[in-house]
Amino acid sequence: MVDYLSNALWTEDEVKFRKELQAFCNKEIAPTADEIDKGPFPRELLRKIGKAGYMGVHHDKSVGGTERGLSYEIIVAEEISAINGGLDMARMSSTTLYGMPLAKFGTDEQKKKYLTPVVSGDTIGCIGITEPDVGSDTAGMKTQAVKDGDDWILNGEKRFITNGSTADYMCAFAITDPSVKSKVGMSAFIVDTKSDGFSVVQDHDLMGMKSARVSWLKLDNVRVPSDMVLGDIGQGFRILMDELDSERTAIAGEAIGYARTPYEIAVKYSTERHQFGRPIKAFEGVSFKIADMAMKLEAGRALTLTAARMYDKGQKITKEAAIAKLYTTEVALEITNDALQILGGAGYTTDYPVERFVRDARLMTIGGGTVEILRFLIQREVFKEFFPR
Repeated sequence: MVDYLSNALWTEDEVKFRKELQAFCNKEIAPTADEIDKGPFPRELLRKIGKAGYMGVHHDKSVGGTERGLSYEIIVAEEISAINGGLDMARMSSTTLYGMPLAKFGTDEQKKKYLTPVVSGDTIGCIGITEPDVGSDTAGMKTQAVKDGDDWILNGEKRFITNGSTADYMCAFAITDPSVKSKVGMSAFIVDTKSDGFSVVQDHDLMGMKSARVSWLKLDNVRVPSDMVLGDIGQGFRILMDELDSERTAIAGEAIGYARTPYEIAVKYSTERHQFGRPIKAFEGVSFKIADMAMKLEAGRALTLTAARMYDKGQKITKEAAIAKLYTTEVALEITNDALQILGGAGYTTDYPVERFVRDARLMTIGGGTVEILRFLIQREVFKEFFPR
């Protein structure tokens, strides 16, 4: 394996951590990478990842984490995704998408009960934002929660929810005050998926990321006790926005991973495959593609690490996270497609995993913020910087 880390971007501890993680992935994940692509991922594998400490690198030690930060989470995301993208999508949905809202806004009791077992891999979490009629326009959310005594009653549907049918708990967002704008009328709840009224409408059959389970869920008069409200009532939109910044940065780390492996395969193949009496790397039509792939990977790593470092310092990263996710997910499509082109007919077969990575890469220009909405966010943040109110 090529050492990508011999530069000024990474600390000695991060390099050491990555090498240890690579050894774990090669032993525990790589042997079944193709098999688990038939889906869904085995829960025991997520438990192994948790027991090894790779679910909690950005969580506090009080919940079983190692408090290393988002800069380590992007390393985990890259390395697992370099072997199987769907598996890391499931891991990240549990520990980051579900886990970070609890970590930042949960009470000590909530963290102990609903986050600690997720960090260990013993339970699985998911986040409930997207709905059948609500994607990028989160303020248009239709799921509602109505107070009933000391409890809240949730009604609505959530769609394209990673881990939806396998999760033990969901961090669900709902409108608690429809008389005001969603930014102040939305709240977050911890929902036990075993609750009466919680059901799975269907598991979606995906083009890629088949190791993960992505579901359409229904909440029909689901009763949620008041001690499972996350943060304060009316704080939901703030919680949602905070979660998206860490999610997008972590997804950028994943994109580097599932682009990196096809790139490595293409480089090796270009030295072995001969045409016209020469290895195909001798032709600029091939070697220039490889040059562009290398450039895009390095740029993507730098953008992603910048966002992660800023987040770990407590800085706002809405623009940086959007830039990192937009760039890495778009170039992942380009890199995986170019890798398949270099392999030619062989790349279109399942003899190589490149076709799997092509399918996996296609999703993430949509999930976690489409490339269109990310461009909108970036330009909005730019104009805020130039013309502050």
